[in-house]
Amino acid sequence: MIKAENIAEIAGVSHGFFTRKGGHSTGIYASLNTGLGADDDNETVLANRKIVADALGARQLLTPYQYHSDVVVVVDEPWDWQSPPKADGLVTRQKGLAIGVNTADCTPIIFADINAGVIGVAHSGWQGTIGGVLEAVVAAMVKLGSQPQNIKAAIGPTISQANYEVGAEFVERFYESDPESVEFFRPASRLDHAMFDLPGMVEDRLSRLGLAGIENLKLCTYKDEDRFFSYRRMTHKGEADYGRQMSAVCLI
Repeated sequence: MIKAENIAEIAGVSHGFFTRKGGHSTGIYASLNTGLGADDDNETVLANRKIVADALGARQLLTPYQYHSDVVVVVDEPWDWQSPPKADGLVTRQKGLAIGVNTADCTPIIFADINAGVIGVAHSGWQGTIGGVLEAVVAAMVKLGSQPQNIKAAIGPTISQANYEVGAEFVERFYESDPESVEFFRPASRLDHAMFDLPGMVEDRLSRLGLAGIENLKLCTYKDEDRFFSYRRMTHKGEADYGRQMSAVCLI
């Protein structure tokens, strides 16, 4: 797993941006596929998720049913993996429960309060980003006793601008919702297309929240096939499905 320096230095917090390596899955899911939504064997995926939980020192790993929303759930107790809540952000004060999100190009963000003992995690694709999931996670942490100036955030592996081409209608949608988003697009080689900087927009949104610090690992899921799953790369290669990698954090 990959660690962010700003989160790693917080005592009592265990975290990791996991790669696709070190698991039990085979074929296109090789090998640490943690996404139960993939057409992989569930028992194998659960074994992979146990690898993640053990690496974090957690008694259980919890992830939501992600659907590109701004919904954040406060985790007070475990749930069954077959009936997770629908959300794209989780926050908790409970020790021993790892909270995580699965991604395969969207941006994972881990949050930790250096004083209050509150952690959070977000799955932020383009819809969640403009929809406010990042702001919602911080707001939920504040309700649990955090203060923004004590929260550190780390941006994990995600698709980079160099590999994220979008059409004109996509750009127009962003301009309508946030005129300042123009800075996150640059012309593509194809006419009426643009290259979108999703992690740049995520970092900009986080910078507006008055946090203690933001670290961007600047790792591209599309480019680094050896280490990461990628939905967009899967579509370009014409593969039938794709795995997901985990980003998770735990109070220990």
